Amino acid sequence: MADLPPRLLPWTSPEGQPCWLSTDDPDSRMSRLADDMEAEQIECGEEVWAGSRAVLADRAAGERAVRFALTRATESLGDVLRIARSRGHRMHGESPEIAAQN
Repeated sequence: MADLPPRLLPWTSPEGQPCWLSTDDPDSRMSRLADDMEAEQIECGEEVWAGSRAVLADRAAGERAVRFALTRATESLGDVLRIARSRGHRMHGESPEIAAQN
């Protein structure tokens, strides 16, 4: 099997730094864990998106509800963007140095 570029994982270190997985086995235990977490983050993002749309459609929603919805939507957007970057880098075979610049 050809050398695969390191994979940007869907979580960060306790210090907030990117975490990378270097493996030639896309079916390794860590790869499957990352796949499962990405799927969960996307599903959560869909739920947050639906909830945020409902809050925005409710003219009676107060500032607290709108701020909560925006906070959750921002978190979910960050997760989904990390997933998109990770998948894009893997599709194009980019190195971690290139990925870190984006």
